[in-house]
Amino acid sequence: MQQPSPSSLSHALNTAGNLADRFVSGAEAKIALSNFVKGSALDGRGHELCGRSVLIATIDQLMAVAALIELDGVARRIVLYPPDLSLEHLPFVARSAAVDAIVSDRATIGIETPGVTSFIHCHERIVPRVSDRNVPHQTEWILLTSGTTGTPKLVAHTLTSLAGAIEKNNLAPATLVWSTFYDIRRYGGLQIFLRAMLTGASLVLSSAQEPVGEFLARAGALGVTHISGTPSHWRRALMSASAHLMAPEYVRLSGEIADQALLDQLQAFYPQASVSHAFASTEAGVAFDVKDTMSGVPSAMIQHTPGVEMKIEDGTLRIRSDRTASCYLNHECRPLKDKDGFVDTGDVLELRGDRYHFIGRRDGVINVGGLKVHPEEIEEVINRHPHVRMSLVRTRKNPLMGALVVADVVLRTAPISIDNCTIHRDILSLCRESLSAHKVPVSINFVSALAVAETGKLIRRHA
Repeated sequence: MQQPSPSSLSHALNTAGNLADRFVSGAEAKIALSNFVKGSALDGRGHELCGRSVLIATIDQLMAVAALIELDGVARRIVLYPPDLSLEHLPFVARSAAVDAIVSDRATIGIETPGVTSFIHCHERIVPRVSDRNVPHQTEWILLTSGTTGTPKLVAHTLTSLAGAIEKNNLAPATLVWSTFYDIRRYGGLQIFLRAMLTGASLVLSSAQEPVGEFLARAGALGVTHISGTPSHWRRALMSASAHLMAPEYVRLSGEIADQALLDQLQAFYPQASVSHAFASTEAGVAFDVKDTMSGVPSAMIQHTPGVEMKIEDGTLRIRSDRTASCYLNHECRPLKDKDGFVDTGDVLELRGDRYHFIGRRDGVINVGGLKVHPEEIEEVINRHPHVRMSLVRTRKNPLMGALVVADVVLRTAPISIDNCTIHRDILSLCRESLSAHKVPVSINFVSALAVAETGKLIRRHA
């Protein structure tokens, strides 16, 4: 049974104890958690933010950690602004969340934000805290969606909903060290941050400016035991010569479809590790964690997962639990939940035997000659080939069909005896055996890399 959720991050850290032995490490610094809890990184002005709506817009993740620990339970509302989200959205976000204060490690934001009356600089010099917590607040946490196709959605959570899937009754051993390829300003990374903070573990953060190989080497040197990322994160990691410098006990995938080929590759590369894939979204929260190293989800897990109600309706997964967000702050957004309290995730599932398999996003369908195609379904087949590391299916405009399916493929190192023409032919044969004719790529392009967003997901642009 889980313990009641803590009133604040600072309270949770003090309850977990062993702060001097635990740390948070970024690319440039490693700081004991005791410094974060006892000290201030806000120029000693944290008390000014009591009861206010505060937007955290730091570049450095360590500074975001400092601000979160100091402000949760103090601020009325915390808005996490990811560094990869263009600052052109800042006035809209500030207006939607009634922001009246900004915390940043930038000297200035450089964009006019009406209603903001305080700008507090967050810095590495953590000094003894002078503010107190005599007026505690149940802080509302606001997370932003990517905003790649327009203004971001503002999704409202509490620490209770964010921590709903985290078992807090069994504290982690002092040797447990979490890490993640995600940024903690996004939902996937925030989940790992909270897991470490609420269960007594340490945390190693990644950096968008740090090459993958250097991050893996640093994670290994700091003794990372548990690590999370998207399938695209993991495919890129396995391409690095530094992947062997890390020896995790637990490998977690989320954010994209985890196909069987990748699960098998990770289990073979890290034989000592438990490999699992989880489903979560910013709106729906964490739904489940599949631990049997098989792709797809057991139908029994959809029907009976403690604390989470799930159903498949009109082909997509719907979720209701105390882990879901409460609402969107943007008034122009559609309601986050339906009349029965379910969140429509937009993820399309298909029942095959006793397992449901994700086949793509409802809004990610491409049209080929009037027929609907999920790119992920084709990628799953291509990725089965033993010499394929990752693939991206897209469309190419055609005057007769409207669009044709093409695939960009990144290869693993193949034996010298096998040329690309042979691999090309084998991939097409595999697709013809497994897919309907209109889903078979008319063209396969071998590329050195695929574009991955800072969210860790493949960048998809459909013609």
